[in-house]
Amino acid sequence: MSDDMYDEEDIVLSELSDEELTQQMHDDLYDGLKEEIEEGTRILLDRDWPADKVLSDALVAGMTIVGIDFRDGILFVPEVLQAANAMKGGMAILRPLLAETGAKPVGTMVIGTVKGDIHDIGKNLVTMMMEGAGFEVTDIGINNSVEAYLEALEKYEPDILGMSALLTTTMSYMKVVIDALVERQLRHKYIVMVGGAPLNEEFGEAVGADAYCRDAADASETALRLVTEKREAASG
Repeated sequence: MSDDMYDEEDIVLSELSDEELTQQMHDDLYDGLKEEIEEGTRILLDRDWPADKVLSDALVAGMTIVGIDFRDGILFVPEVLQAANAMKGGMAILRPLLAETGAKPVGTMVIGTVKGDIHDIGKNLVTMMMEGAGFEVTDIGINNSVEAYLEALEKYEPDILGMSALLTTTMSYMKVVIDALVERQLRHKYIVMVGGAPLNEEFGEAVGADAYCRDAADASETALRLVTEKREAASG
């Protein structure tokens, strides 16, 4: 990317070829430029691109780069939030069109921070990265009791339940939720993913989760893999 601001100003998105435009949108997503992403999305749609192709080639491919650099410590939370916000601008345009075509999401997820915990930046990042990977995510917010999780699972019937905690005092509540699913013979219905600063792989295994995810990029990759595996097992 050029450091010369005047060069940046000279880029007219509508004059770029399809390939150049998708590349430019990857750059604009990386830089968190929401208006440019919205404009690029509209241009591709005007060029008769199907909504799902705009989503996968321009937005998801761009967010994948953001996710990799976040995981590798090149980008940090503020930049990722900006990129995700730009992605949201494009998604707002595409969502009604995707609904019209009956395009199914890659998978569905209910996510929330556990009871006693009001931290949500990590959870919000996971939500945005999951949406960037093509998932439909229902975020039930912070401080969720067993009842709140069960209610959301019954209402939305997701593929995945995601739980986050940032405190050593609240992370054990994840086991309470998973045990409640086991008691009600519902555990097999959901892929359970857990994350948060004090957690680790061992903790995830100890509480009976399907996966511990160390960050948002890891969460979206793991979710894709586990949903694919579960569907293959079901159809096999």
